[in-house]
Order: sequence, then structure tokens, then C-alpha cells
Amino acid sequence: MSGHPENLRGIFLMVAAMAGFAVEDMLLKSVYGHLPVGEILAIFGAGGALVFAVLTLRSGAALFSRHALVPAVAWKAGNEVLGRVFYTLAIALTPLSSASAILQATPLVVTLGAAVIFRERVVWQRWLAIFIGFFGVLVILRPGLEGFTPASILAVLGTLGFAGRDLATRAAPKTLGNMVLGFYGFLVLVPTGLAMLAVTGGAVVPTASEGLRLVAAIGVGVSAYAFLTGAMRIGEVAVVTPFRYTRLVFALLVGMVVFHERPDAATLIGAAIVVASGIYTILMSRRPAGRRGTAAATD
Repeated sequence: MSGHPENLRGIFLMVAAMAGFAVEDMLLKSVYGHLPVGEILAIFGAGGALVFAVLTLRSGAALFSRHALVPAVAWKAGNEVLGRVFYTLAIALTPLSSASAILQATPLVVTLGAAVIFRERVVWQRWLAIFIGFFGVLVILRPGLEGFTPASILAVLGTLGFAGRDLATRAAPKTLGNMVLGFYGFLVLVPTGLAMLAVTGGAVVPTASEGLRLVAAIGVGVSAYAFLTGAMRIGEVAVVTPFRYTRLVFALLVGMVVFHERPDAATLIGAAIVVASGIYTILMSRRPAGRRGTAAATD
């Protein structure tokens, strides 16, 4: 039941995690324009990898294992790079509110990918919700219309990368813990950022203020990851997971208060469609087995 103490703790941790991710986005966006994206990614990746390395070693696990030498881990790392690079560019070049709204489609893409890659059964109601959610993304993007911003495609590419990462995580060996996977996810950003920096140039020494904001982004991001993991382990998934979408609320507030963004009607309507579709797919996936069987019979 949603009123169970463990579920309430899980909900609190999930909301705290989503607030943390919104603050992380705010801090990274605030240093863009002063530091190149490649440098931001390299510093952020190095800091996050260091924290996860310490946490992994403290837990008694090994940082490097033969179990990591499988295609799923390489696929996860590659998609982590795509997701981080494109989403970082998106929050740097577009309003935080619209980039975050598009990111909310990630669970829909994961559901679609699970059906295609893992052959998971998806009832027709969930297929409908997925396509309605994608329509919501199109409402935000407005392709071909006057309000279309080409840079918004970066958020779509970031969403695809993060969805691919989540799917690869499911396929990764169970012997690799969350902390180890987090270490790999951040570590791969270091050579990626340095490679981008080698192409673009423009590396600068961060000021004290910029350095503090990057350190804060690392600390908040790692804490949010820990809260997210705790939420999924403590509470019932069906109860806790829908609260992932509070990230959009926090992003809208941060965008309006810190960056003076004013999301237009299309962004708000599209975001509402994406969130409603995502919550519906989550609830459908957690229906009792008998009821799922009834729904499947109508496919």
C-alpha cells in the first residue's frame, strides 16, 4: 500500500533524487559559456568516477572485473556517452524546461526497446500510450512550425542515449553492482570530454566560483543517484517509480527562477502528455498477472 512506511520513505527518496538531478542540471548549465562542454564533461566524469570508486572499494567490491568484459557493459558505456554529451549540449543551448520535458520520454523509449530487443510482451494499451507520449515530444519540438528550435533535437538524442544505457544496464551481468556500473558510467566521460576538447579547443582554468559549482554538481549528482537507488530498493516499484516525473516540476521551477525561462503553452501541453503517458505505462506494467493476461488477449 502507498501509505506503508517503506513506500513513504521510497517516495521521499525518489523526490529528493529528482530534485537533485534538477539542481545538477542547473549547476552544469550555469558554467556553460564560461567553460567548453568537453571540459565540463571531463571534470564531471573524473569527479563522479572518483566518488563511485571510493564507494565501490568501501563496499568490498572490485573496480575491475572480467565480468565487465562483455558487450552489454560496452554498450552501456557507449550510450552513457551519447546521453551525457547530447543532454549536456541540450541544457547548455536550449531552455532547461524544454530539455527536461523531452527527457521524460525516456521510460517510454525503454519500454519500446524492451519489446524490440528483449521481446517483452507489451499490451496494446501500452503501445498506444507510447505513441501518444511520442506525440507529446513532437508537440514540444514543433517540427516545421515557427517555434521549432533545431537544438532541441539534442535533447531527443540524449533521451535515446539514456534509454539505451538503461536497457544495457538490464542486460549487464548481475555480478556487477550499481556502484561499479556508476563508476564505469562516469569514467567513460573523461576520455570523451578530452576528445571533444582536443577538437574544439578553448580549455580554460575554472574560476573559484566555477570550480565550486562543478564540485557541487558532482556531489549533488552522486547523492541523487544514491537516493534513486535507495528509493527503488525500499519502496514498491509501482508506487515509487511515477514520482520520477517530479523532476520535470523541479526543472520548470529552476528554469523560471534561476534562468528566467517562460515555458510556452506547447511545451507545457507536450510535457503533460509525455508525463501522463509515462505514468500510464508504468501502472500498466505493474497490473496483477491475471489482469495483464486479460489485456493481452485483446491485442
